[in-house]
Amino acid sequence: MNSKRRFALAALALLASTLCALPARAQAPWPSQPIKIIVPFPAGGASDQIGRLIAQKITDELKVPVVVENRSGANGSVGATVLAKAPPDGYTLMVASIGVYAINAGLYSKLPYDPLKDFAPISVLVSTPNVLVVPANSRFNTAPELAKYMKQNPGKLSYASSGAGSSDHLTAELFKNAVGGFAVHIPYRGGAPAMQDIIGGQADFMFSNLGPAMPFIKAGKMKALMLTAAKPSPQLPDVPTSAKLGIPVEVTSWQALAAPAGTPPAIVQRLYQIAAKGMNAPEVRERMATQSFDIIANTPAEFSEFLKREVARWKRAVKESGAGID
Repeated sequence: MNSKRRFALAALALLASTLCALPARAQAPWPSQPIKIIVPFPAGGASDQIGRLIAQKITDELKVPVVVENRSGANGSVGATVLAKAPPDGYTLMVASIGVYAINAGLYSKLPYDPLKDFAPISVLVSTPNVLVVPANSRFNTAPELAKYMKQNPGKLSYASSGAGSSDHLTAELFKNAVGGFAVHIPYRGGAPAMQDIIGGQADFMFSNLGPAMPFIKAGKMKALMLTAAKPSPQLPDVPTSAKLGIPVEVTSWQALAAPAGTPPAIVQRLYQIAAKGMNAPEVRERMATQSFDIIANTPAEFSEFLKREVARWKRAVKESGAGID
């Protein structure tokens, strides 16, 4: 082989090796820039609190800034759509509630995202049961008493909710269907005004997340009749669960972390590890307990299977309630 031929072959080999190396050099290791967590609700709520907690845990572990961006609107659909359309590169995440991940799929006939196709589940972080509450001076002292009266006197009772299609509204609908009764729905613009009218006696009962209701229950301003859970709450050990009463209404409101569909499995797994470690830290567990949250921190695979069941369940519940939104 002459020298010119050897030189040409060597040049070609060098060029090929350089081209092969270019993609590896062009793609920086993750994470190499700030991460954004979308919270599809206003600041101050449960999703926002959990989102900021997770943001700090990711910052501590990965040593990159994590920014929480509140993108509220349409029961969380606005922010969820932003996540669904984001690049699946691990730099855009979302912390949101049962409504965004499960209820909206049945509530909206034209939802701009698909929770089963557009998200990469990372972990359900926390959950809390709903509690059936009545005014302090209510004639009802047990859930069966309330159920019996509602069945025998259809339309005589009213129930409050934080809004049409909310988890507390649909929990009440499940309760009505389970006991065969009927009560008039009074939707409010948020849980706080709904609970104020329960306290004032303007509505007969309500299903509320346990955390927001606890101060009023402890203060004697409302009576707690039932928890929509399989096990009792340490904070309300004398309040029976729906399971104990034989009323098939087990509902938990939960907050979860997800990424866009197509996010590399290695990134999803790393974020899960950080989330699980952070949520199980002793100080976090103590803080969540004071807010009536149970730590879940399940795996991406467990979240995925759970999400399938929840979407199917709430589609049925919305259909039964007639709460769909066009």
